[in-house]
Amino acid sequence: MIKIEDIKPGNSYAAKFKVETMLDTYGRIPGLSDTPLAGVGMYEGLGVLLARDVDKRLVELQDEKSKKKFVVSFDDIWDVDDIDWVEPLESQDGTETSKQATST
Repeated sequence: MIKIEDIKPGNSYAAKFKVETMLDTYGRIPGLSDTPLAGVGMYEGLGVLLARDVDKRLVELQDEKSKKKFVVSFDDIWDVDDIDWVEPLESQDGTETSKQATST
């Protein structure tokens, strides 16, 4: 694993994170479903790092499941690792189905 202070600008990284946010009754970030909201709670996810502010000790991440962006403290991220982007998957008819990233 890599320390957040040691990441190099221009490279791609992902990290596990926790953030206090609105959750549905299943503990998920609300989406387009009609699942009732449970209230504010702690959410943990895996996100791609978008920006880092060393002076304020904050990072912006995009959650892989919900695609929502969060700003979290250095203290609320762990397992920082570099990622290699791979080509989108193709379905049987040759159309793209999703993008993937892998952790090295």
